Order: sequence, then C-alpha cells, then structure tokens
Amino acid sequence: MTALSTPTNYPSDNSTPNRYARFHDPVMAPLPAHVREALAAGPLPHDRLPGCDSAPSLLEPGYGRAETGYSLGADGSAHVYVLTTMPGVTPAMWDWWFGWHGNDPQRYQLWHPQAHVHVSWADGLPDEDRYLGRTSNVVEYIGTKRRRFSIRFIPPSEAGLDEARLAAQGEVAICARAGLTGLPVDASWMIHQLRPVPAGCEMRSRFWIAGHNLSLPWLPGKPGQLAARALGWLAAPGKADAEALLIHCAEEMNHLAARLPALYAEFGPGR
Repeated sequence: MTALSTPTNYPSDNSTPNRYARFHDPVMAPLPAHVREALAAGPLPHDRLPGCDSAPSLLEPGYGRAETGYSLGADGSAHVYVLTTMPGVTPAMWDWWFGWHGNDPQRYQLWHPQAHVHVSWADGLPDEDRYLGRTSNVVEYIGTKRRRFSIRFIPPSEAGLDEARLAAQGEVAICARAGLTGLPVDASWMIHQLRPVPAGCEMRSRFWIAGHNLSLPWLPGKPGQLAARALGWLAAPGKADAEALLIHCAEEMNHLAARLPALYAEFGPGR
C-alpha cells in the first residue's frame, strides 16, 4: 500500500446494511491534510511517540511532541498516534457507541463500510449499554490484510489514567488490550481519548503494538517474560503495517464522526 492511496478499495465481502441504510455511505472522505503529511514524513524517532507508560500525560492540557504519526522500535514494537477533530460530537457519544455497535455487524460496518466485516461480543450477551470488562471479536481489513482481533476493554485506570480527573475534565477514554482472536496473547495497548474542544471534541488515538507491549497473562514470572519477549519480536509490525493502521484509524474515526450525532439522536440512551 502506498502511503497516500486513499480512499482505499478494500477486498471486502460486506453486504450493504438495511436497518441503518440512511447512515450507510460507502464513500470515504479523503484523509485530512495532517494525516497525509504524517504518512509522507515516514517513521518518526521512537521517542517522539512515547510508550504506554506515558498515558497519564494525555490528561494534561495541550499536545505532545507529535499527535499523528508512527514509529518503529528496536524491540520490535510499533507506536501509532492519530488525532481526529470532530465538530458537533461529544465524548458521551463515543462512550455510547462502543457499547451499542458491538451487537450488530450492520452497525459496525457504518464505522468503516469498506473495511469492517463482522463484530460480536465474546460473552454473547445482548447488552448494548456497556463495553467495559467485555471482549469484542472483530473481523476487519487493515490495509489489504483481513484480520481477526479480540479487543478486551479495560477501565482507564488499568491503562494508567486517573478516572476522577477524566470525569472532572468532561473526558472519556476508551482503553483496551488487543490481540489476534484465538491466541491467548495481549499483543497491544489501545487508548482513544475524547476531550471537549470548542464546537465539538477531539480524539487522540494511541496504539502501542508488539515488542515490550506484548504479554502472556496465563504464564506468570520469568518464563512468561522471556516468552513474551520472543513473541514480541516475532510479531513485530513493519512500516507498511504501521502505515495501514494509521490510515485505517483516520478513515474510520473521521467517517463515523460525521454521522455519530445523528445516530446518537436516533438510537442513543432513552431513545
């Protein structure tokens, strides 16, 4: 995949949703200028995009040294950051969306109609009001690669964020550990922070993948650390993988943000 080949034609077997046809638009908008610039710049020095231990700094005002871009570490890790501005959107809308969309592939496909294929909750429950403590099994294309991911949503405190401060600042942080479905491996950390800005909100997405971010919850102690280190190297993403994830995140977040207020008005809490 070339860095600037957007919108992308994904090899997908998605069917057009019917129940939510009014919100379904298969045409993806061009990537924002700052995303195109980040892709053209190529990999950043790894310290420009700090690791997951830097998560508490998300609660500070202002911005980091870089808000959109990717880097590749000597330990086999990849860091991918994406900033998305969302006029007319509130953090509460995204908090609702992450619980609501997970029961229905047609809803999931609204998010990225070219790349999203299927979604289901691992627990099989029809609960639409929560995502914390649950695992979402998704099938999607990242670039041209069809992937099956299990995304285990965790409390923000588990990712190092002060939940009381989040609430006081009117912010939401969707946090997760993710890996390939069927493998008992936490391969990455993920945070989507939503914070209010004039006329809407902005999302600061962070992905910390493979390398030292990989762990084996079922194998404690030194053996687990050694095995995780070896797997972290084997799972190392390349430049094309990091670029594809950056593009995918920018596409899906911008696409849904344009439709989320209307979705929330019709299907949100109390509707």
